[in-house]
Amino acid sequence: MKKQQRKLIIAIVKYAVALMFIAFAVLPFFWIVATSLNPARSLMGAKIIPSTLTLNNYLDLLGNSNLSFGKWMFNSFKVSSISVSIIVLLTCVSAYALSRFRFRGRREVMMGIMILNVFPGILAMVAIFVMMQQIGNYLPFLGINTHGGLICVYVAGAMSINVLMVKSYIDSIAVELDESALIEGASYWQVFWMIIFPVIRPMVITVAILAFMTTYGDFIIANLLLKGNDQSTIMVGIFMFTQQRFDTNWGIVTAGTILAALPVLVIFFISQKYIIDGLTMGAVKE
Repeated sequence: MKKQQRKLIIAIVKYAVALMFIAFAVLPFFWIVATSLNPARSLMGAKIIPSTLTLNNYLDLLGNSNLSFGKWMFNSFKVSSISVSIIVLLTCVSAYALSRFRFRGRREVMMGIMILNVFPGILAMVAIFVMMQQIGNYLPFLGINTHGGLICVYVAGAMSINVLMVKSYIDSIAVELDESALIEGASYWQVFWMIIFPVIRPMVITVAILAFMTTYGDFIIANLLLKGNDQSTIMVGIFMFTQQRFDTNWGIVTAGTILAALPVLVIFFISQKYIIDGLTMGAVKE
């Protein structure tokens, strides 16, 4: 077999495998969109290109008195926004302390953060539920079926990996900048806020966006801690709707799924440049 033929066969195989994975990722999305625009109530009756297009499923979703879709969306945005604000603040301050200060137990703290990243979060589900249940006995606003408790779990879960990412980025910034500012009479907080923070802003934006996408789209932890309809986030609310009826109207469910995914898609496409810059900056030191 000639060398050119061998290269052609390898290229064909590569493109075939790539197209297969692309189809595996894209076709379910188009199927969901088609179901949301199809008057049929079943997933089996949907086609990639429906013969009849209708927005009745979206109108029924927004006008159904049995569904608190607007409330669920508000809850998701509230929980995600508060969680992201706390995550960004604590992450930046913690990363700055671990990068610039030398104190007893610093190495052990970093080792503990790295160990926590090894274990998947699903292993802690039972422990999280029991712990939040016990906390709720003393602090009801942080217990089960509260947004405060859910926010605490989100913040604790996101701190480890984000702290390490931001710390490694701060490590790439010359310490001489800090020392020059301290000699001029600046405090440590002024050094952080006026010198370090502007430089790490791309990484901060990346952490905020990824944290928002993670908390907004979370289902497992939210479903574990939230039980009431009024407290449910959008993912839990849609799941609860599928469990309340024997003959689930999948047209309404898929319409809710599309509307719930739109904010995340918009944020991702607007901010993908910042995500790439934040993840790549600091990789090369000048």
